Amino acid sequence: MNSYATAVVQLPLVREAQRTRLKTPEEVAQFCDDLRDLAQEAFHIVTLNAKNHVIDRHMVTVGIADAALVHPREVFKRACHDGASTLLVVHNHPSGDVTPSTEDIRITRQLTAAGKVLDIKVLDHVIIAGNSQDPNKRPFLSMREEGLCSFE
Repeated sequence: MNSYATAVVQLPLVREAQRTRLKTPEEVAQFCDDLRDLAQEAFHIVTLNAKNHVIDRHMVTVGIADAALVHPREVFKRACHDGASTLLVVHNHPSGDVTPSTEDIRITRQLTAAGKVLDIKVLDHVIIAGNSQDPNKRPFLSMREEGLCSFE
């Protein structure tokens, strides 16, 4: 005699994307401007649909004053859950200096490579300066604009 069991499956509901569309690093910096006030590094992602409309924003990790531990698994877990086509990486430098560290560049390259495997494109990595930034400098840096990593 066969015994049958009922499988319970939970499927995530897909939300309609917000109407917000981020087209420039300036818009990304404005969208994540609250990171400017934090006393420690926080690493966020903004998930986007196929038309680059914002689906959601997620804090991936919070670090210490000058570093945040990041792993692609944690980044793409949220992106996959959202059904994202693309994503933006954003983190802050509480020091006010937006110059990317060697680790910032390394993790960005690692994330773009992982995104290629998952077919979720990383569009840019924007670093937002803390409140102590030089008023003569832009309060953010786009790794794409600076040519520090290949996002293709």
